[in-house]
Amino acid sequence: MADAPRIPLQVDDQDVLAAVLQVCELVQGAGGRAWLVGGGVRDGARGLVTRDADLEVFGLEPDALQALLGRVFALELVGRSFGILKLKGLPIDVGVPRRETRTGAGHRDFAVQADPFLELHLAAARRDFTMNAVYLDPLTGEVKDPYDGIGDLQRGLLRHTSAAFGEDPLRVLRGMQLAARFDLEAAPETVRVCRGMGMQDLAAERVGEEWRKLIVLGAVPSRGLRFLEQTGWLRFFPELDALRGVPQDPQHHPEGDVWVHTLHCLDAFADERTGDPWEDLVVGLAVLCHDLGKADRTTVEEGGRIRSLGHEARSVELARAFLGRLTDQRRLVEQVLPLVAEHGKPQQLFQAGSSDAAVRRLA
Repeated sequence: MADAPRIPLQVDDQDVLAAVLQVCELVQGAGGRAWLVGGGVRDGARGLVTRDADLEVFGLEPDALQALLGRVFALELVGRSFGILKLKGLPIDVGVPRRETRTGAGHRDFAVQADPFLELHLAAARRDFTMNAVYLDPLTGEVKDPYDGIGDLQRGLLRHTSAAFGEDPLRVLRGMQLAARFDLEAAPETVRVCRGMGMQDLAAERVGEEWRKLIVLGAVPSRGLRFLEQTGWLRFFPELDALRGVPQDPQHHPEGDVWVHTLHCLDAFADERTGDPWEDLVVGLAVLCHDLGKADRTTVEEGGRIRSLGHEARSVELARAFLGRLTDQRRLVEQVLPLVAEHGKPQQLFQAGSSDAAVRRLA
């Protein structure tokens, strides 16, 4: 396994950086070795700062690691059964490598066994995508990249690490939002693996979280939705799947069908986010859902005129159903739906030369 080029450790909070280095020094003093892995390394390779840190510790048993860190840090033990400790008050997770054995067909049907002496390349194989399987030693700067994750990032490629990817269907939705966030094209072999996977028993809140990241963090949201289309996973979101091939008046929508229009709208939205996570989520979901009703309200009249009468009200119905499968946050849904219902009004007011008062009433 070749060493990769050096990656700068860039953490935007000096307290977090100091704690990361302290954990690494404590582990080293006890005969183990701590590596930064995942998003912190990926972001560093892209020249970005990171806000949190995942450390994987080799060479120390979980009980010894807990005792060691507990002498210095307050610990949260919510992930203790999986070999993961959280430093209280800090966005830092510390864990040991683990082996996972499937015990059933469900998303949660795994037996997890911590193995601090697992070889690094085998630990990396348990991670989802190659760009998230790069290891950085914060004390020495040494990098281990067993699956060429840095090369994939440079090539703009989203590629899974190993056959273990297929054991967790949530990883397909992670692929969706990662493709959008980092403007990546999925490797053909990754698309093939995803096409053979189903959603199974994924919890709504887990699914909704991946959609939230797509909407709030996606630099090119259309990349994520194209990923769903490529992998056949759009079928699990039938309200969106139904938009493909629905025609639009080429005079007003020369970009193509309703599906293509929705992708263009999402990318335009991403260029104009406010930076407020809640507002961006509300508006982004409304953009995603605004034309759902065109799937069954579009007709082609004699002479070729294309109309979608009443699609706004139907879009509200379908958006409610779609969002209801992603979240139980009633406040979120109730803020999205009026934007869906009234999405055509701003243009109508503009074309009519309406007064500022009329615009304020709409708002």
